[in-house]
Amino acid sequence: MAAGTPRAFVSHLAGVPVFDPNGDQVGRVRDLVAMLRVGGKPPRLLGMVVEVVSRRRIFVPMTRVTGVESGQVITTGVVNMRRFEQRPTERLVLGEFLDRRVRLMETDEEVTVLDVAIQQLPARRDWEIDKFFVRKGRGGALRRKGETLTVEWSAISGFSLEEHGQGAENLVATFERLRPTDVANALHHLTPKRRAEVAAALDDDRLADVLEELPGDDQVEILGKLAEDRAADVLEAMDPDDAADLLSELPEADKERLLALMRPDDAADVRRLLSYEERTAGGLMTTEPIILRPDATVADALARVRQQDLSPALAAQVYVCRSPDETPTGKYLGTVHFQRLLRDPPFTLVSSIVDSDLVPLPPETPLPEVTSYLAAYNLVSVPVVDESGSLLGAVTVDDVLDHLLPEDWRETDFQGEEGIAGGR
Repeated sequence: MAAGTPRAFVSHLAGVPVFDPNGDQVGRVRDLVAMLRVGGKPPRLLGMVVEVVSRRRIFVPMTRVTGVESGQVITTGVVNMRRFEQRPTERLVLGEFLDRRVRLMETDEEVTVLDVAIQQLPARRDWEIDKFFVRKGRGGALRRKGETLTVEWSAISGFSLEEHGQGAENLVATFERLRPTDVANALHHLTPKRRAEVAAALDDDRLADVLEELPGDDQVEILGKLAEDRAADVLEAMDPDDAADLLSELPEADKERLLALMRPDDAADVRRLLSYEERTAGGLMTTEPIILRPDATVADALARVRQQDLSPALAAQVYVCRSPDETPTGKYLGTVHFQRLLRDPPFTLVSSIVDSDLVPLPPETPLPEVTSYLAAYNLVSVPVVDESGSLLGAVTVDDVLDHLLPEDWRETDFQGEEGIAGGR
């Protein structure tokens, strides 16, 4: 493990307060959620179960956790307040791991798990279970003697998934190492029953990523088999333009019902996209490009570009606008490309290096003109601005390609370098 890599024991996290970016307390940690993996890999930590003031227990993904230290947990972004429901592939660390009897691989000796250590992987926001603090000898309330020791995950048996078996748990664990496109390709070739089982077992973010890569018919089928609250959560996790494309395939009553269940801000973005013709800049754009105010610095811009969940096309440039800095913005001032950010000192204001020469596209621009614009100026993304000068969003080259390729292109068999594992 690299020096300075964050690590914590879960017993020390139980009951600690959880704060949002403004310093307001959201609730307290009641458990942690992990997913077992095949091949002897340590379990991946998915998130935390947090009890809010109303005593409702909600799920906070680890991707939203920015700090686990000094007896507190710091989160970023909006917290989904829907009640936590454990899924088939999920394990509660405090509730299911502690006090469990397992065996040491080297000696086959039975030990009791007293505590579990988690660590954040270097240069990533992912967390995994790292070590176990165990006691030798028989457990029980009246028997607390025995040697204690800390062991690696690989040194014990009793948790790992078997490589064989047809449970959704094993299949989801096998899919974990694959890209969303490859998981979508595998899902497409499963039976409808197995496809529904795997979709139910995937977490919201992962399912959202996979849905974005599936053919439209598969998207509609999977969404229709989810509970409505879950379907709304998954739509919120999707890119707004992909969520809008999916909702446009549904009957009007179903579409409105799901939009009403989504968070108002997310629903507003999707409704705005649905108001444009599909094959126009407005219908193709995402409403979540990187937006900075004129007084932001190059260092601020690079910090935003580094966000792990950004696509390469969106991370290739930032858009400079007057407040507000969410679409639709104040006046659009121009674009700063990633290469320019690398050439200037960190303290440089983005307003001083903004490229305002390229004219942005209006939302009604048809697809052929959008394509020609990207090709003519060698761009991977183009801003979309309304007649008042406000930035509405950005069209990325991957979304343009989606609409230029044949409608059934996603149904073509192909494999990435890693191949499709456990697809049936």
